[in-house]
Amino acid sequence: MNMQEIVNNTLTWIAQQGPWGAIAFILIYNLTTVLFIPGSLLTLGGGVIFGVFWGSLYVFIAATMGATFAFLIGRYLTRDWVAKKIADRPQFQAIDNAVAKEGFKIVLLTRLSPVFPFNLLNYAFGITKVSLKDYILGSIGMIPGTIMYVYIGSLAGDIAMIGAGNVPTNPQAETAKWTIRIVGFIATVAVTIYITHLAKKALRESVN
Repeated sequence: MNMQEIVNNTLTWIAQQGPWGAIAFILIYNLTTVLFIPGSLLTLGGGVIFGVFWGSLYVFIAATMGATFAFLIGRYLTRDWVAKKIADRPQFQAIDNAVAKEGFKIVLLTRLSPVFPFNLLNYAFGITKVSLKDYILGSIGMIPGTIMYVYIGSLAGDIAMIGAGNVPTNPQAETAKWTIRIVGFIATVAVTIYITHLAKKALRESVN
């Protein structure tokens, strides 16, 4: 049984839980986030099971909770392991230097940017100087991408179609996709420029 089948079976089970389905969905989503399992299929499934509004709400709550758990694990339990994982990723080193000054903005921009992998980023922020408050507030940057994936999932109408490569689409969905891609690109450029600016400023202050 491959990952797609496991996710589809899990989503089918969640859909059968009635009023408890939302709680089950959030808990399972939390677990996948902590375990580095990509949540895209679950996010699409949230749209199938709960619709766009509730699906987006549940996914955002679940992703934020899961990201916070991973952040706390990275900060207090697995610092050395996380440090080794990001040692060869210069973009994370740049974030570490910048996040102490502008934690909320950096977290927000990296959540909007597709360049930074979601699951690893959660742990990576745990070993930076960002405060837990700024980290959680910056998670609102996940909202545009969350809505897009949930909306696309809602078009499927059937859990079996999730991940099969044949999720239906329409002009509105395509517009949403390109909007998120453009926002992500702008955020990537913005975070790069912003971090560079902060690094230069810190260097000047050190020299002075």
